[in-house]
Amino acid sequence: MSVTIKPITDHEQYEVNGHLVYKDSLDNWTCKHDLSSKELTAFRNYQKLVINNKAFKKHTKATYQI
Repeated sequence: MSVTIKPITDHEQYEVNGHLVYKDSLDNWTCKHDLSSKELTAFRNYQKLVINNKAFKKHTKATYQI
């Protein structure tokens, strides 16, 4: 299964396989739909490697093969 993560607004909104993942008012990542465990794992990896990395000025689209 492949998981595609596309930034909409850096540090605020991302699209994970067509589902919108965004930060709520308490700075928690949330989604209106339940993500599969593979989608959650891919997003956590993306968060650790790209979102929390200050070296990235602009976030890029990523595809994970899980």
